[in-house]
Amino acid sequence: MEETRQIAALPIALHGKPGTRVLLVTSRDTGRWVVPKGWPMDGKKPWTAAKIEALEEAGAIGTIRDTPLGSYGYDKRLGDGSVLPCRVDVYPMIVTGLKKRWKERKQRKRRWVSAGKAATMVQEPELRLIFLDLAGLADAAVALGRGRP
Repeated sequence: MEETRQIAALPIALHGKPGTRVLLVTSRDTGRWVVPKGWPMDGKKPWTAAKIEALEEAGAIGTIRDTPLGSYGYDKRLGDGSVLPCRVDVYPMIVTGLKKRWKERKQRKRRWVSAGKAATMVQEPELRLIFLDLAGLADAAVALGRGRP
């Protein structure tokens, strides 16, 4: 079955604690940690849609790149119990501010963590590798047999 495309923002902090820090949010349905993501939006470039998702899901404001860092696959469970294979393009976004009140604040939690910690919090193996790349740990993961060759 062909994968359906989705878009995601990867909110990144440049200031604060040492190392690359990323903003994760919980999913509305299962509460697992994810990046802000959604469906492409008619009339919007993919990275613009990803920036909108970051604002709605995490209250993040910033500058987003028009080139994805990578992509990851996952199986989206639909309301009827069926599964839709998805491929998510991940656009890096430098966060310049966080809103105290945002659209989905009552449905999600958000948390700043190191890229290395984020790799341990997400379930999708390819998303984990994106975080390991940001943390400079991808080579170590491959050496341990936990990443792509």
